[in-house]
Parts: sequence; C-alpha cells; structure tokens
Amino acid sequence: MRFLALIASCVYLASAKILQNGQVRITDYPDTTIPSIAGHNSSWRTYPRNARELSYKGRWDDNYISWWTAPGLKFGFQGSQVAVAFGNNTSPEVLIAYRVGGLDWQLTNVSAGTTHLLADSQATGFDSGTTQTFEVRVTNWDYGVQIQNVYVASGRLVQIPDFRRRIEIVGDSLSAGQYATLEGIASYSWGLAYGLGNTEFSITAYPGMCAYDGNGGYCYGGGPRQRGQEHQWLKVSDNSERAVAMYGNSKNTIHVMKNEGSLSDPPNYNFRAHPPADITIINLGANDSGQNVSDEQFFNAYTKLIDEIRRQWPRTQFIILNLWHFTQSGSTWITDSPLDNVIQNVARHYNRGSLNENGGQGIVHYFNTTGILEHNDISPAGHPTDVADVKLASHLMQYIKLVFGWDLEQEGPEVQHQTTYWNDEVNY
Repeated sequence: MRFLALIASCVYLASAKILQNGQVRITDYPDTTIPSIAGHNSSWRTYPRNARELSYKGRWDDNYISWWTAPGLKFGFQGSQVAVAFGNNTSPEVLIAYRVGGLDWQLTNVSAGTTHLLADSQATGFDSGTTQTFEVRVTNWDYGVQIQNVYVASGRLVQIPDFRRRIEIVGDSLSAGQYATLEGIASYSWGLAYGLGNTEFSITAYPGMCAYDGNGGYCYGGGPRQRGQEHQWLKVSDNSERAVAMYGNSKNTIHVMKNEGSLSDPPNYNFRAHPPADITIINLGANDSGQNVSDEQFFNAYTKLIDEIRRQWPRTQFIILNLWHFTQSGSTWITDSPLDNVIQNVARHYNRGSLNENGGQGIVHYFNTTGILEHNDISPAGHPTDVADVKLASHLMQYIKLVFGWDLEQEGPEVQHQTTYWNDEVNY
C-alpha cells in the first residue's frame, strides 16, 4: 500500500491543482524547451557539466545527478542567453525553479534529453555586458535532474565564489517541504537558508525517514525500503524509488507489503570534496514515533547521527528541533509529542546535563517550537502549511542571529515564489 501511495503521489505532483485562498493557482508553466544547440549556432559557447565555472549545490553524485531536497546549480555568466541541457537520468517533467540574480524565481518542467532556454536578456532585461548570476533548483524531494551541458550565447561563463557561511538541514518530510504548495522551495528549510542571506546550504531530507535504522529498511508506514538517517546521511543519495533503480542491491532484498524490492546501496558522500557546514539543523522523530522505536533506540540513533556528523565536520554546531503534534483536549488543542523528552536528553547529553536552549558553550542547541506553531498551522495531512513554514523559518533566523551572531546579510532577492498575493478590497 505504501509503495502504491508513493507512486500515486508522484503522479499527483505532475497533474495536481494548487489551491490558494480557495482559488486554483495557475500551474501551466511556460515551455522553455528549444532544439539542441550543438552545431546549430556559432554564437553559443558550450560548457561540459564538469566545467570549473559550475558550482553544484546540495548533493550530486559523480554522474551529476541530483539527490535529496532542493539541490541546485549556480554560476556567473556574461552574455545574452543561457540554456541548460538535461541528461538521460532526469526525472520526467520535474519542476525546476530558476532565476537571474535576485529576480523572481521562474518555474518550468524539464525531462530527460531536453534543452531549455532559461535566461534571455531581452525577456528579462538584465545587462548582458556585465556579470550576472544564474541559479537553478529542483523543487521536489522525489525527482531529480542530470546536467549534461550549459550553453551561453554571445558570452562566457564566470566562476563566482561561494558564500562564506554554510548550513545543513537534516530531516524528513517536515524539512523536505512535503505538502507545501511548491514543496522543497516552500519549506521552512528553504526559507531559513535564503532568509539568512549569503549562505550556502544543503537540505538532506526525504519524506518518511526515521533517525533509527534498526527496522530492516522499514520506517514510516512499513516502508518502502526506507533507511534511517543514522545510516543514510552518509550516503550520496536518499532512499527513493529513483535511488533504488540507480543503486539497487539485490543482496539487500526485503519484502514490503507483498511487493518485493531492494534497498538502494549508494556510495558514501565525499565530504572531503566539500566545505563543512558551520551549523547543522536536525529535525527528526516524527516517523520514529509510532513505529515501535523505543526511547533508548531513538536516543542512540540520534546521538549516533550527531557523532557521525561531528566526525565529518568536527567544528559544526547543532540545532535540534522539538516535535509538534497537536491533539484536541476539551475545547482547545495541545501539543503531544512523546519523543520530545528524548530530544531534550540528546541536548543534555552533549552539554553536561544542561538543556542549552539559549546558547552557551555546548555544541547542541535545543530549539523549542512551542508557541511558534499552533493547531491551524498544521495541514490536514499533518504537515506545516506555507504560513507555518514561514513562521518557523523566521524564528530560526532570529535564533541563529542571537545565538551565533550571524547577521541577516542579504536584502532584496525573492525568497519564496508565488507568495505575493494580497487583498486589495477595502469595502467588505
């Protein structure tokens, strides 16, 4: 059943309507496909996917295939147009967000073997004679793209430096943006990272994931083939059906609701090839709860994950989030999250018995969402609404500013797309 539900959700992504204040939001995004550029126009310069000017964001494997949530590609360029060719391992009709500089994000669907014109000075109005920044992001947590080539018309690519600050968000569907209107690019993780400004980020989150890895590949809803983050965070890919197809290991065959399948067996992520995160945010436990994971198993899995991250990034600081689950109590709603005490004990474990909510000398900081999210911030599917994601991101931004001294550096660029709707009617 879980396997069938996952397939159904993927179909839903490609064809669903998005309701905005009760009205249907237009999702008929422009078709940006163009014929293959190679050999047709001498004004275009071709760059291979391993060109030094290209900077890959989030997790990508050695074949330039994207994984996890909201991975991206960023580079500078001088020229009048930019096009990107997508390889054969691109998901069908995956929705991407792209933009020049800090202008509004644009959306289009791409598929394997296609080339897309994604920047045009005549259409957008940018100065083709100066260096511009171009960025593309995969919006969904389940789909991915493969970069084949990048093309620039009447110009060249320019290598731009990374931002000096880095954060890592580790989690499940709550961090991946499942059920948010635009998924990964509407998540609190996205809003936090772009809200901080001038910050590199990676969202290593996928729906259904537990912290605990001892259920033989079973986690949310009994599967399918879902490893815990204490294991999977070290891997280049998530445990999606796409990953199983790419990295399936017949030796790890298990049975999921009478459907036989195999766990993916991806390579370890090459942490040495990438700078460490300054701050690592962990939001896990929603799927461990109710899966017969004991408090001791959850504690051990959580601390093992933190220790694994510390081995890779010895100087990173941690923010761990409590869980939110609202239940009705009489005429009101209260939070009821049975693993919260365990998460607090994780913080105490690394801070000599102190909870360390408001800073201090410890490496693990406990972030309490109580009072930030209310009952109506949670959708009928049990996930944050878009408003809740914005609220959570905003509070985390201020927490990081106060505890770690990070300035909110960036001004002007759009953060979350298609949120500029409002009421102009004064007579009602």
